[in-house]
Amino acid sequence: MPGALQRPAVVSRLSELIGHTPLLELAATDTGSRLLLKLEMFNPTGTAKIRMARAMVDAAEAAGELRAGGRIIESTSGNTGLGLSVIAAERGYTFTAVVDHHAAPDKLRGMRALGTELVYVVDDGTEELATAAREELAENMARGQDNTVFTEQHNNPANGVGYHPVAHELNEALDGRIDILIGAVGTGGALCGTGRELSRLIPGFTVIGVEPEGSIAFGGPAHDYHQSGTGTPEGAEIGALVDFDLIDEGVKVGDIQAFATCRAVARTGLLIGGSAGGVVHEALTRLADLPPGTTMVALINDGGEKYMDTVFNDDWMSERDLLSPATEREIDELLTKLRRNRWTTC
Repeated sequence: MPGALQRPAVVSRLSELIGHTPLLELAATDTGSRLLLKLEMFNPTGTAKIRMARAMVDAAEAAGELRAGGRIIESTSGNTGLGLSVIAAERGYTFTAVVDHHAAPDKLRGMRALGTELVYVVDDGTEELATAAREELAENMARGQDNTVFTEQHNNPANGVGYHPVAHELNEALDGRIDILIGAVGTGGALCGTGRELSRLIPGFTVIGVEPEGSIAFGGPAHDYHQSGTGTPEGAEIGALVDFDLIDEGVKVGDIQAFATCRAVARTGLLIGGSAGGVVHEALTRLADLPPGTTMVALINDGGEKYMDTVFNDDWMSERDLLSPATEREIDELLTKLRRNRWTTC
């Protein structure tokens, strides 16, 4: 049988390729501290969210809520929807994704290509993030329907359980040597699900949550933001999976800083998504001040390939006053200072 870090040689379902994602050392200091990226874009669909998509469907089946020929409904900004699209296609379910135009266009195209029905909660083309309205519509669509389940990712315990394997992969790869776990906070499933399970295996590490400026989970004023698939916008409820007792520190990173980091990291050869840019920005700015020998692991929940129309499009960025060559140069300089002479893998 393959170990936790070894993929099977041949599989019969795409979902069997979930997990076993690599670690990449992005930066290190002269004192032996290092920043490792858990590259979840190596999952099918290019995102961590397929882990919890499978777990939520498994749980619905086990509870008898979903049977052969059933229907799945979820409110999604894209990555969860892509994961559910794959699982639904494999198992013969119909999947309806309730979406808005805040989602990256490539995510919406991907779901449609996988056979998913898209229902727009607002179909006037505006980019408003309509999380609360999406979830209300999804719940209403599922209510009273036989063999139909609203997976409700923000409050579904299976969301967090789906990330337990990440904790085991990290523990095995690093022999328990993890001092800081840092990641984006949207539903809370990825960071808190990984962190909670990892805390059973490794005592005493620090958990840092990152959300966009304008998100409300860690307080502060609410306003619009462009980072997709992360944060809690005004009017939306903070999901039950956001475990404030587990998160030692919650921080905010603005769109300009997050996207500038994506663009700077791309020039090293790696494409990461917008919310991952916020996580890496926060991690890089902390790395030099950490105690010698610190290992910080950043959860990179998706790659940058889905953001060619947005984060990596100069026109889109300029139209929204997000393009900042000066900020990109700062990140370039920081990366140059902190990166070793070559990439290394763990």
